[in-house]
Amino acid sequence: MHRIQLHYTLSRDAGNRLIRNPLPEMLAAVAQEGSISGAARALGLSYRHVWGALKRWEEQLDAPLIVWGKGQAAQLSEFGEKLLWAERQAQARLAPQIAALHADLERAFAVAFDANAHVLTLYASHDDALGLLREHAAADSLHLDIRFTGSVDAIRALNEGRCTLAGFHTLEGAAPLSQTARTYKPLLKPGLHKLIGFARRTQGLIVARGNPLGLQRLSDVAAHGARFVHRPLGTGTRVLLGDLLDREGLSPDALGSFAHTETSHAAVAQAVASGAADAGLGIEMAAHARHLDFVPLVHERYHLACLKSSLDQASTLALRTVLQSSAWQACMAELPGYAPALCGQVLAMSAVLPWWNFSAQKHVLRATR
Repeated sequence: MHRIQLHYTLSRDAGNRLIRNPLPEMLAAVAQEGSISGAARALGLSYRHVWGALKRWEEQLDAPLIVWGKGQAAQLSEFGEKLLWAERQAQARLAPQIAALHADLERAFAVAFDANAHVLTLYASHDDALGLLREHAAADSLHLDIRFTGSVDAIRALNEGRCTLAGFHTLEGAAPLSQTARTYKPLLKPGLHKLIGFARRTQGLIVARGNPLGLQRLSDVAAHGARFVHRPLGTGTRVLLGDLLDREGLSPDALGSFAHTETSHAAVAQAVASGAADAGLGIEMAAHARHLDFVPLVHERYHLACLKSSLDQASTLALRTVLQSSAWQACMAELPGYAPALCGQVLAMSAVLPWWNFSAQKHVLRATR
């Protein structure tokens, strides 16, 4: 059994990965370019450097990484392909934690050198637009300390005083007896909580390029016996899945075992891209980032919840200003599957979440007196 030590660098230049290691970058470049020289040009390195580094890794791992056929295009060996797949899957699964670490370091240094900086702690359901918002807000000296967790855990963190804002998402027009209503209604109290508008986004099936199984709805997934990757309990997407199964009259186990779960939309998309799953429920942006197909199913609203008492805090006001700016809303409008929806506006829960019927409640109270 091999023990592999890969040393990663936290970097702004690593794209969606945020952390970098030269070995998987070289393997990916060889796979894409088909030659060592092409990989070297793509990476801005010399042929000698790339060739020598790959040879040293092969010696340390005692396994071939490249099929070195003379006069033929360079290809990854089976081991090289598995190593690259494992690294990509790990990056996708750890992306929220890596982003949080990056934000922690950035915030700590920014606050140390900027007396006018604001810090806002946000526990939130995983959302790619929030990561972009963090970068956008930092330019205005607002540092978002985002901890990605499930929607349910995010609201609990708010109620326990561990954060100022909680990000969660709900199906548009959720019925009073829906799983959405049953999940979130006990956690939120009109008069105590307020909602700040953030986004309208689309959730659907993330499937392989070309949608080879022709999946258009969850019942197709069940009928084909397709391998479905789930999200964990406590996530907003798992709650959404329950409502979608109810809509189609499917049982909770219609999509097979819940054994395969992934912690983020990006990790679901990577599981499909790698061939480990045929489909999963997620956002369009995650599918787009990995060149996968996307079958839209429903629209939902992403909300930022806070206590009414924190609405006038300087950090909350600063965030609302950023959200209401034309620059941010134009940025969000360009994201696949997103649209700005009442961005930065303070919303009454009874208007946005339709499962409270105050007129009926008042009637019941009068009848019992």
